[in-house]
Amino acid sequence: MKYLEEFQNPELARRLLDEIRATATRPWALMEVCGGQTHTIIRHGIDQLLPDQVELIHGPGCPVCVTPLEVIDKALEIAARPDVIFCSFGDMLRVPGSDRDLFQVRGQGGDVRVVYSPLDALKIAQQNPQREVVFFGIGFETTAPPNAMTVHQARKLGIRNFSMLVSHVRVPPAIEAIMTSPSCRVQAFLAAGHVCSVMGMGEYPELADRFRVPIVVTGFEPLDILEGIRRTVRQLERGEHTVDNAYPRAVRSEGNPAAQAMLADVFEVTDRAWRGIGTIPASGWRLSERYRDYDAEHRFSVDGITTREPAACRSGEVLQGLIKPHECEAFGTICTPRSPLGATMVSSEGACAAYYLYRRLGITPTPQEASPVA
Repeated sequence: MKYLEEFQNPELARRLLDEIRATATRPWALMEVCGGQTHTIIRHGIDQLLPDQVELIHGPGCPVCVTPLEVIDKALEIAARPDVIFCSFGDMLRVPGSDRDLFQVRGQGGDVRVVYSPLDALKIAQQNPQREVVFFGIGFETTAPPNAMTVHQARKLGIRNFSMLVSHVRVPPAIEAIMTSPSCRVQAFLAAGHVCSVMGMGEYPELADRFRVPIVVTGFEPLDILEGIRRTVRQLERGEHTVDNAYPRAVRSEGNPAAQAMLADVFEVTDRAWRGIGTIPASGWRLSERYRDYDAEHRFSVDGITTREPAACRSGEVLQGLIKPHECEAFGTICTPRSPLGATMVSSEGACAAYYLYRRLGITPTPQEASPVA
């Protein structure tokens, strides 16, 4: 299949690794800010094949993982109401709130449904005019446009029993928060290609200049990741700090103007709390005043939520790149995908889930024992 087999070629992977080894002369710490990239890295052992000088730090790039506990608890409260049909993508159902998850709400009689598109939820609202239908809208800039379009469509069609619980976040403010942290070790970023395919690269040059870090837009296949690392290490060794597009088959510098126009119409920028990290200024979206009637938080008045994080869970440190998942004492013992303490263990893009799924339990094979691609 095009863009799969040719971007998993073992011989090309070896050539890229050889070039990275020949280029890296000093220790460098790179952060990938997308959970999909993290899974590719761990699945194919890319981090173990790199020279000792190059370290990959996993960033807060999993949208499920960074959804704050308070929003999860609000979703649980809304979903438990008898007049509500609560719709969500499947990876949110097992994310733990303070004392339960959406699967448990459904088991206790709540009408919680898995959908594959926000438009599915809108259709459910049309089919059930006597019920309130709520869609759980989370994610980065990648999933925001279809969610915005769905709210726009609901208003256009006059569907009044539909609303959205919004918890959208933005990547550039997160990069700024990482770089201004006193504990930051990051010297360069692999930017998420799908985010840039929507928003373009316009917000990154200022960050690269201010913090003097290379930012390389990168795809998701093994060779995409290796090429992104190669370009990043080359910049670091030369003392450069520019924005480079290593994913031109999907990303244009201007992004997708139509998607951006839809976002500007439906959403407005707001401060947003990130689970395990805290509030980052101007790092999220909420529904604009024009669409405020479709905001589930306003419609259901879910205020006064008191949250309670498990004391043993160190997912916040994982999301900030301060520790690797297997360095958490709960990892693989009291915290597993079947019984997760934090969202990083349950999400399909979570770093803890990747380490558990691919048996990265603390034993690191030598490069000779690993394979460039599977």
